Amino acid sequence: MRYFFLTYALIALLVVGIFGFRGQKFSKPPIRIFPDMDEQDKLRAQKPDPFFADGHGARQPVAETQPRGFNDAGAKSIGGIPEYEFGGQTGYYYTGHVGDYFGSGMPEELKLNEESANALIHRGKERFGIYCAVCHGKSGDGQGVTSQYGVPGIANFHLDTFKPASYPDGRIFETITLGKGMMGAYGYNIPVNDRWAIIAYVRTLQTAKEAQAKAK
Repeated sequence: MRYFFLTYALIALLVVGIFGFRGQKFSKPPIRIFPDMDEQDKLRAQKPDPFFADGHGARQPVAETQPRGFNDAGAKSIGGIPEYEFGGQTGYYYTGHVGDYFGSGMPEELKLNEESANALIHRGKERFGIYCAVCHGKSGDGQGVTSQYGVPGIANFHLDTFKPASYPDGRIFETITLGKGMMGAYGYNIPVNDRWAIIAYVRTLQTAKEAQAKAK
């Protein structure tokens, strides 16, 4: 019985210590188990900052950056990329859809030939490494860095469910654009052309894996 009361008192003390007394007012900073970034190195607007040589806290935007919606009058590009490359248009190239269905294959707008196809795949490899490999792994097997921390549901592109017959190119395009499950949307980060480049590279990874399996 003694241990019961000791355990009860300890639990009560922990609850009070973590959540505090409801409605209590105090002037001292609270004890925070999880500070949740409440304390940050920041500078209020219009305040000086001795960190910079000119002493000014307010800084000019980084070169070549440009917020959406703040284009010069008549300008139709964002950082040199046409604004329509981030969405708002219709057709297979911009949506991944052909009517009510997902399309398959690379869009005609890419105007691919042997040279430009190689350049597209190379671009896709570069963009895949930036945006996708952290979760999906460098080879697309779903064994990226985040998988080591227990992130569930990461797609392994070498499974049959993600091959062209069951997962068309247009469906991958829509997934990149809008996100799916725990994967966020990249439509505002990756231009349309680069989304197709990533898809081309994913298909290249799949083909290489299949060729490797047949060679054994």
